[in-house]
Amino acid sequence: MKRFLAIYIGTEDALQRAQWNNLDENQRKAREASGMKAWMDWVTANSAAIVAHGGPLGKTKRASAEGVTDIKNTMAGYMIVQAESHEAAAMLFENHPHFAIFPGDSVEIMECLPLPGQ
Repeated sequence: MKRFLAIYIGTEDALQRAQWNNLDENQRKAREASGMKAWMDWVTANSAAIVAHGGPLGKTKRASAEGVTDIKNTMAGYMIVQAESHEAAAMLFENHPHFAIFPGDSVEIMECLPLPGQ
């Protein structure tokens, strides 16, 4: 089995499309509860493929030859899964609650490759 890093993407555009910030508190709490149940159901259904649950990501700093700076990106969380192929790994996230219920934008899936010479 190959391993894949899944990055949950969240953008301001996705928040606006979902009109998440226009929901009143009760609507938002109901959507969050529905989303968390769907997410946990997804985790249960795909538990054999999940290598590391990962989690949400916080603020970002960039370290480079120029030093350390604060930056902003669209990465909201991560998970590591295993599958027979890249396509199979991507299909795990089809209609995922991250963007089907929550105002997430997408999930990007990339293979974790071995180190050269290993």
